[in-house]
Amino acid sequence: MSEITPDLVRHLGVLARIQLNDDEVTRLTGQLDAIVDNIAKVSEVATADIVATSHPIPLSNVFRPDVVGQTLTHEQVLQNAPDAADGRFRVTAILGEEQ
Repeated sequence: MSEITPDLVRHLGVLARIQLNDDEVTRLTGQLDAIVDNIAKVSEVATADIVATSHPIPLSNVFRPDVVGQTLTHEQVLQNAPDAADGRFRVTAILGEEQ
């Protein structure tokens, strides 16, 4: 059994700036108590011999091979651009002159 008390729940409510009534304090005391007890059970099982994992099953690369395909020419790319200059897209400056 953990040491979650109604006074502790009220104190946590004050720290979190949450106004709790007596019914909420009673309900949260039981809920937080159950959470702390379950965390304690998990902590009993966890040992230093078990390797930490980020996923329960092994992951593998699911990307397709990077193969060069048919590409557009510069002219094709820029043909519908609103503005172009020197073979590049021309856009309105969004940064100051310091850049």
